Amino acid sequence: MVGTDFDAATTAVRRALADQGFGILTEIDVKATLKAKLGHDMDDYLILGACNPPLAHRALEADRSIGLLLPCNVVVRRDGDHTLVQALDPGTMVTLTGLDALKPVADEATARLDAALTALAAT
Repeated sequence: MVGTDFDAATTAVRRALADQGFGILTEIDVKATLKAKLGHDMDDYLILGACNPPLAHRALEADRSIGLLLPCNVVVRRDGDHTLVQALDPGTMVTLTGLDALKPVADEATARLDAALTALAAT
């Protein structure tokens, strides 16, 4: 949980990810999409597809089909009066594929995402 409004939290998330070598490849504004396509109103909800190019390269070298699990999704969303930030555990790559060669990549990605989330908690 981030102690700030949604827009400030989103800016802080982008900065924290960048500090850990992640760029944003994709951005899905779920709130806007559901409003436009279904006329449905919901709280702010943003999915950021974060990518650390050296880690992605290493993962793709280990298994070309790993692209199905890339990029690392990070969600910034409103939950009542709070803004939540969540990230998918990169260890899922190892669990789903069973490839031990991906473990060092997943471990480093996890450490970097954890550092980014920890930095957010300090803001």
